[in-house]
Amino acid sequence: MQDNVIIDTSIFTNPNIYKSISLEQPIDAIEAFIGLTHKSSKKIYMPRTVYIELCKVVDLESIKSRFESSIIIKSPNRCNITINALALFDFVEDMRIRINKGLRIAEEFARDKTQDIQNTISKLREKYKEALRQGTLDSKEDVDVILLALELNGVILSGDEGINSWADKFGIRTVNPLFIQEFLSF
Repeated sequence: MQDNVIIDTSIFTNPNIYKSISLEQPIDAIEAFIGLTHKSSKKIYMPRTVYIELCKVVDLESIKSRFESSIIIKSPNRCNITINALALFDFVEDMRIRINKGLRIAEEFARDKTQDIQNTISKLREKYKEALRQGTLDSKEDVDVILLALELNGVILSGDEGINSWADKFGIRTVNPLFIQEFLSF
């Protein structure tokens, strides 16, 4: 049986991951990944929203045709995928908790008059982002990875904590992206 593998940008933009493919820059890792896909029996997919995001982060112009010939750019069929109501309930509850935590962080920083404003804003942004986004689905691109994996009964290859956490909730198989080369060679 051939695996359908769904990838996201993290395997090309997270230095800890892309350096397991190529020790150079993200574009070099993408080129090496393309080479791996040609030797693999697996079908590699990337949701269109993720592809658009990747193109904003990495200049793919020099390898765009090879990329699009090697990786299937496909949006999930959002109209025909059914999501378990409990998952939606859990997501809303998780977001409520995160928003409340974010408000507490903002209040804490608003009360702290001892730091300079630039330093305070920088620390606030970091803590707020961690509270609201880390470990959850925080973008439409993340949701598309999950939906496409559900649609294709696929395996997710991602370094995104939120994607991997929600993949686990949906019973979607994930592979540690640090093992990309080994995974694609089987």
